[in-house]
Parts: sequence; C-alpha cells; structure tokens
Amino acid sequence: MTSIFYSNLSKDFSSILDNADDYNVLIKVGENQNIKEFRAHSVILRARSSYFKGALSSNWITKQNNMIMFNKPNVTPTVFEMILKYIYSGELDLTNQTSEDILGLLIASDELLLEELFTYVQNYLIKNQFSWVRQNFVLVLHTVFRLVSCKKLQDYCFESICEDPLPFITSKSFLSLDKDILFNLLESDNLQIEEVTVWDYLIKWGIEQTSAGLGSSSNSDITNWDNDNYDSLKQILNQFIPLIRFVGISHKDLFNKVYPYKVIIPSHIFKEIEEFYYDGISPSLPLRIRQIESNIINLELINPIIVNWIDKKNPKIPRTGNDPLYKFKLIYRGSRNGINSESFKNKCNGKLASLVLIKIKGSNKIFGGYSSIGFNSLGGIKSELLYYNSSNNFIFSFENNKDIKNMKLGRVKNYSKAIIDYNDHGFNFGWAMCMVNQNLCLNDYGYYEKILPTDEIFNIEEIETFIVT
Repeated sequence: MTSIFYSNLSKDFSSILDNADDYNVLIKVGENQNIKEFRAHSVILRARSSYFKGALSSNWITKQNNMIMFNKPNVTPTVFEMILKYIYSGELDLTNQTSEDILGLLIASDELLLEELFTYVQNYLIKNQFSWVRQNFVLVLHTVFRLVSCKKLQDYCFESICEDPLPFITSKSFLSLDKDILFNLLESDNLQIEEVTVWDYLIKWGIEQTSAGLGSSSNSDITNWDNDNYDSLKQILNQFIPLIRFVGISHKDLFNKVYPYKVIIPSHIFKEIEEFYYDGISPSLPLRIRQIESNIINLELINPIIVNWIDKKNPKIPRTGNDPLYKFKLIYRGSRNGINSESFKNKCNGKLASLVLIKIKGSNKIFGGYSSIGFNSLGGIKSELLYYNSSNNFIFSFENNKDIKNMKLGRVKNYSKAIIDYNDHGFNFGWAMCMVNQNLCLNDYGYYEKILPTDEIFNIEEIETFIVT
C-alpha cells in the first residue's frame, strides 16, 4: 500500500519559491509602470508546463551571468504571482482577487498551457463571477472570443445575452462591440428581443463605426445625410443586414424605421419581404425562436403552431412582426412540485391565461390545453361545482414532441363550460380533458371538439403549466 503525503510536499515546494537562493531563471512580467521580476527554477517550470518546457529550451533562452532571462510583458505581476504559486504548490486562492485579474489569469493559464488551472478558472468565472461577467460582456467577449479553448465561457456569454439581450444592446459598451462578435450574436435564432429593436441598435452600432463620423451630433439626423453618408453605413453593415428577420418587424415599424434606410438594404431582401407579405412565400430566415422552459415540448411546436392556435390562425403560417409576441413563464412542473390535483390547484390558481402540457407515461404522446381565463382554482380541494366562460379555450394533442402532421385541435363549443372547477380535479376543460391526480381523463360531453375517437384514461409522466403573456 502506497502512502501519500501531498500536504507537506506542497508546503516544501512553496518554501522553495518564497526563499530560493539557487534559482536560475529571472522572469520579468508586466509593462509600463507595472513591472515586477520573479525568481524561479527552470526544472520546476519545465516539469509543470509544456509551454516552459519549450520556451526554456537551449534554442530559445537568453542568458546573462548564467541566469536565464525571460520576459512576459503581456502578463501582469498579480496574475503571474498566482501562476507561480500554482506551479510550485498546487494552490490557488481567488477570494480577494479582482474579476479583471481572474480573467487575466484565465488567458495567461491558456497561453502557458496550464490546462488544469485554465479549466478551474474558466468554471470559476461562470459559477462565482457570473454577476461581473454579465455586467462586462463586451470586455469578456473581446478577451476570449478568438480563443478556441474558451468556448465554454463564450457560450455562457452568448446564451446569457440571448436570454435577456436588452440591457446588453442598450449599454454604451455595445457600440464598441467587435464586428465578429456582433455577427455571431445576430446569427442566433434564440435572441429574445423584438426584431425592430435589433434593427434600431444595429443602425446605431453601424453609425458609430463609420469613419465619416455619422454619429456626431451634427450628422445624427439622417435628413442631413448625403450619398457618402449612406455609402459608408452600407459598407459597414453589409454583412449584418441579411441576418435581420425583417418579417418579424411590423408594417408600421418597417415604414417608420426600416424604409428610411432602404438604400443600404440589398434589393433581394426587400423583394423577399414583399413576397412574404403579399404572396405568403416563407422567408429564407425564420423568426427568432421565443424560448419556453419545457421538458415536454419542442419550441417548433410552440412557435408557430400553438401561438397560431391562440390567435386562431392557420398553425403552419409563419409569424410576422404584425403578430403578437408571446412569453411563457413556467409556474408548475409535476416532477418538481408533485403530480397531484392539490399541487396543481395551489400553483395554478387565478384568472391568468395559461398553457398546460402533459407527457403520457409509457408513450411519446403529448396532450395539452390553453385557457384564456386560467383554471380559476382558489387552491385546495372544493366540493362545489363551478363553471367559467371562455370562447378562446382549446385542447390539443401531438403524437410526439416533433410531430407537426398528426396534431389534433379541439376548440371549446360550449363557452359557458369552458373551464370547470370540481372536487379533486387539478384542471377540467369542460370534462373533455381533466386532471385527476396522476391521471389524465379524456371524455366527450360535447363541450369541446373531439381530439380522440373514444374516451381514454392515461397516466401522467410529466405535467407543466405556463402563464402566457
């Protein structure tokens, strides 16, 4: 049996760093007024870092008085001190370090091929410094965007921006955003923001970039622009304009905010807009996807199918900027809150428009229902029978979470019995679809259009409810 004594080993190596008198490397780091010289041992540096193994080879080193001289002006003294501490002792304490220095440590550890340290610092920034990262997206992305190894942090930044992009694109730092980063962002289908806002801030960003100084106060009014002004802006925005989902912009905003810049927009894009609005031809780029936090259903079934059902439109017609935008806020999930009628009633009471989704146990089949008046439960189990009126409610089914061919829709027929509040039912769509604890019951009382040929009872595997706004 082998005994391990890493603790003392770490302390002893740490003392070598602090009190070395046999060092053979002098490393000068930093630049301008922030320069510091560190003493180190080539044998330890080479053993711990493949970067130093190559950099300190006889073909690359510079010596003075038998001392290896090494310069790293792109690493700050604070960051390099942490790196040496890690190399010698395997210890790292980021508690009192600034977020800027931690970001610098990430970049330096990547350059010095300290993979273990790099992985730890990247995860630390995401898990422990997320507030700072979100407040400094431009700085972070400009620092890590072109580093392949930093993909995890890049993805975190882009996903976070897409979830809530408005604070980012309305910030002053957005106007200094690198063009390749902006391209990556606009390319995303998941940018959760109105398309006209994307257009507005793309124009502002483009004006800021032009060498003609279009962003100056004297030239901010486009009624004063000449052809050179427009040509400059067109050249800057040429690669970005095809990424705008113009069919997601309303007619009013197209006229007021897009048409004034018609001369910078390629003619084939305007032709596509006209073909969509007048001939119903689908655009080359779909609308950006409105996210829904569901473990049951795919986004493609929400948008456009279910949202078109809500608007009483053909489910397969693409949405446009003239259509309402919907958000779906998760308020109940059976696997988290309990699959039973009482839990449903407690979480889903009130008169807020709501969508319920049900995954059937032992099957791929999905059922659901939309109620424009919610489920009207006051919570708990009641004995009285209460009826609620709605002309907009409907129930539906999909064969699976990718099915767009065999879906069934059943709209309410008896508006006065659109929602029923009864005994131990979690929800009750006019008896047509009811939740009774872990069971989903489908019946035909004539109050809704049928979605199944016969009455059925299913076991619920998962159930989710969303407030729809």
